Amino acid sequence: MPHIRTLMIWGGLGLATAIPLIAAGQSPLLAWRSPVYIAAGFAGVVGLVLILLQPLLIGGYLPGLSQTRRRRLHRIVGTLLLIMVIAHVAGLWITSPPDVVDALTFTSPTSFSAWGVIAMWMVFLAALLGLVRRRWPWRLRSWRLAHTATVMVIVTGTVVHALLIQGTMGTLSKTILCLLALIALAKVIFDRRVWRSGLRLGG
Repeated sequence: MPHIRTLMIWGGLGLATAIPLIAAGQSPLLAWRSPVYIAAGFAGVVGLVLILLQPLLIGGYLPGLSQTRRRRLHRIVGTLLLIMVIAHVAGLWITSPPDVVDALTFTSPTSFSAWGVIAMWMVFLAALLGLVRRRWPWRLRSWRLAHTATVMVIVTGTVVHALLIQGTMGTLSKTILCLLALIALAKVIFDRRVWRSGLRLGG
């Protein structure tokens, strides 16, 4: 039974990540688009997938991974997320600089742009917090609170950005992926709160 559960978890994760990528690759919106624009769009899709992976790793919900490996993968995925965000914005800048300027200055007429920019800056802040963790001058709990608050903004901003934009991802696959990211984040926050308070579910 444990092996079946492991296969189901990893299989479900594989489907949740592969289907949006496949749907994006088959989107009619890619017609007549430049390679740079397509690459920027896929960087955004991959970034959303990585956002789902992060709470699953840090929460220990993926079977077969030791704590050391989970933490190492969490750092690697965080670095990849940062790269995807930069690639996403850089690609859009190359294809349409005025739109990116409007987004960065919060003057874009499209509401999804503001949410994306907020999430982007929070990704940068989360990366900075990761770098200074060992040099954090205050209690570790305060670092965790700061990091968690940052991640909450990242996930919320990214989900709203993804749901509002009419991009290459299929509506259903995009919605499911966003919901999974929100659920995974909520679960890891709740589980860690329960662990810190010393309580046990069910009394």
